[in-house]
Amino acid sequence: AMTTPATYQLHVTGMSCQHCVKAVTQAVQDQDGEALVTVDLAQGQVTVQTVLGEEAVREIIREEGYGVA
Repeated sequence: AMTTPATYQLHVTGMSCQHCVKAVTQAVQDQDGEALVTVDLAQGQVTVQTVLGEEAVREIIREEGYGVA
């Protein structure tokens, strides 16, 4: 059964550069190849559209070494 993707807006700390953006995006897409990840570095905001649960997304980002509010 297909799960309907949900969109989460997370406040992420510790991101400072394009490398961080790529790391976060890649980490999420490793778990969900269809995920759409949008990062606003200035606001420290990550928007993820994914079939993964919100807690799973938070955990993935934390494992990359960033803080999730």
